Amino acid sequence: MPSMAQGEAKSSVLSNKPNPKSPSRFSMRQKITEHRKSLPIASVEKRLIEEVQKNDILIIVGETGSGKTTQLPQFLFNAGFCREGKMVGISQPRRIAAMTVAKRVAEECDVPLGQKVGYSVRFDDTTSSSTRLKYMTDGFLLREALVDPLLSRYSVIIVDEAHERTVHTDVLLALLKKVQRDRSKAVNERSSETGGGVLRGCQGRKVSPLKLIIMSASLDARVFSEYYGGAKALHVQGRQFPVNVLYTVHPETDYVDAALVTIFQIHMEEKEGDILVFLTGQDEIESVERLVQERLQHLPEDKRMLLPMTIFAGLPSEQQMRVFAPAPIGFRKVVLATNIAETSITIPGIRYVVDTGVVKARTYDPNKGMESLDVVPTSKAQALQRSGRAGREGPGKCFRLYPEREFEKLEDSTKPEIKRCNLSNVILQLKSLGIDDIGGFDFIDKPSRGAIVKALEELRLLGALTDDGKLEKPVGEQMARLPMDPVYSRALILANQFNCLEEMLITVAMLNVESIFYDPREKREEARTSRNHFTSVEGDHLTYLSVYRELNEFLEKRKEENSEAKVDKIMRKWCKDNFVNSRSLKHARDTYRQIRGYVEQMGFNVSSCGNDMLEYRRCLAASFFLKAAQRQMDGTYRALESGEIVHIHPISGLFRSKPECVVFNELMQTTKKYIKNLTRIDPLWLAELAPHHYKTEE
Repeated sequence: MPSMAQGEAKSSVLSNKPNPKSPSRFSMRQKITEHRKSLPIASVEKRLIEEVQKNDILIIVGETGSGKTTQLPQFLFNAGFCREGKMVGISQPRRIAAMTVAKRVAEECDVPLGQKVGYSVRFDDTTSSSTRLKYMTDGFLLREALVDPLLSRYSVIIVDEAHERTVHTDVLLALLKKVQRDRSKAVNERSSETGGGVLRGCQGRKVSPLKLIIMSASLDARVFSEYYGGAKALHVQGRQFPVNVLYTVHPETDYVDAALVTIFQIHMEEKEGDILVFLTGQDEIESVERLVQERLQHLPEDKRMLLPMTIFAGLPSEQQMRVFAPAPIGFRKVVLATNIAETSITIPGIRYVVDTGVVKARTYDPNKGMESLDVVPTSKAQALQRSGRAGREGPGKCFRLYPEREFEKLEDSTKPEIKRCNLSNVILQLKSLGIDDIGGFDFIDKPSRGAIVKALEELRLLGALTDDGKLEKPVGEQMARLPMDPVYSRALILANQFNCLEEMLITVAMLNVESIFYDPREKREEARTSRNHFTSVEGDHLTYLSVYRELNEFLEKRKEENSEAKVDKIMRKWCKDNFVNSRSLKHARDTYRQIRGYVEQMGFNVSSCGNDMLEYRRCLAASFFLKAAQRQMDGTYRALESGEIVHIHPISGLFRSKPECVVFNELMQTTKKYIKNLTRIDPLWLAELAPHHYKTEE
């Protein structure tokens, strides 16, 4: 068993959820009111409003559990910041946070979701003309700026969870600085010209100076304050329960085995309370789940009351929900999770956290055009978030499976995403906003010149930019209007010409969700047999088409049962029977409808190629020509753009057939350099369909 040494740490908070067993609506309202009054932020409401009124920019450091995300927008509404049809916008890095917090605030306001309180995320807009408190992703707010550069509908914009430093957050922080400056300048100029006349923005809306609030859970707001010219920073206390943090005396060579030992140490020696274990991915989680179940069989019968549960992004939603249910009487839950459980969700009952100290992180290499998925140490900020999960409902313990001296060596925060991602989408958005000097753009952390140059070249090859770096019309403008990576936007535009737009819409929708197939350990052979039924010899894109079409045909036969609840139930059963991830497929269907709406607004005809897949495969080659790979003599593949030697991922339907040439959508390094989501193509198509990049050999 790992030997542990006690360290020091405290974390916060209480769940924002009311008791689900409230006996009446009146009782529920009373509990919500009491809960809101008990939140730490409630005691400083008056001061917060005064500071917002006095300062155009305000930094708020709000500890977990302070109530900042749910309460501050309501304070602003009550103080009159939503008069004359104005809105308070609250941006979030994650769609799950935007959706769940909006639902919670609508419940607190006692209004239907989508009226006074709503949310907008990619492919899901639940707002109306009466919405005044609008939760959204950072990316969605950026897209709004394309239509309304002054963001004239908003009186206040709150950038929440700014410490996470996603690429969209960083771009948004810079863009809002410009929007705020432009609005103040325009108002001042208009005032001096007309003696106080009204400035009108998009669709004739009245424009006033913009209030900007940056909210962070980080204890160091200095970086944001300095970026905004010394903006005032306020600290809002959270509600804290003490969390004892224990470290190992020596580094653990096998953190998975150490986690397993620690689980049973807690189960045998600690008081009641559930356990949350942070691991890096599905394979580790399922391995530990199996080992826990095996070891339980060797314990005395009265010590077997430990219930392992799992949660990771690829798990079907109905199975994800199991972790939120209380354990049966006498049992203790042990929840095995990825970093999805750090901030996005709150699992009730947790008193013990096992922190392995590692996480899987994606990093993009612009020179190779390749993403790597590596196991890396967490940051201090992540470690503190993890330990805080033990202190939400009462005093808890966090077992860090590394020495305290290793904690001190960790980076303070996670490396900003803008320094480790493909910038093509960001740059296309900035170009469409009229910002041509990408190198001179006021990023809080500037990306590397190499990453910018690579992204500009990719956009030029895709037809989004002219040779001198300007937005190509109309193709570049069309690509910028579609809320997805430029390579997928270009694929839809081309599919309109190849008369297979219906098939490409399905493909793009399926590629934009988590894993389609679910492969449970206990039914692996059944799952593989089921998957083989859908698998196409031509490639994975056609396999995804087959899944989507078969479900549609199945639902069409049951169309008399057309209520939304019945359709959802039927779809879930079909997915379960076919080992398909129902959450992913439902998301793909929603995404399809949203994207179809966009392309129809752009005047595209949604035609289908039916069962003739030749033109569809040619369209894939024309769209994904930058991601083509050719088979080598030894059976490996060479990525034609980067020259990298790569391997077909074992999960691909083409893993065994080894076609001569393929296009793919993902190049990732784990134990090897793998390509995923492939389709077989004729290598001669590349020179024919992308002659500006591939020349025919003489």
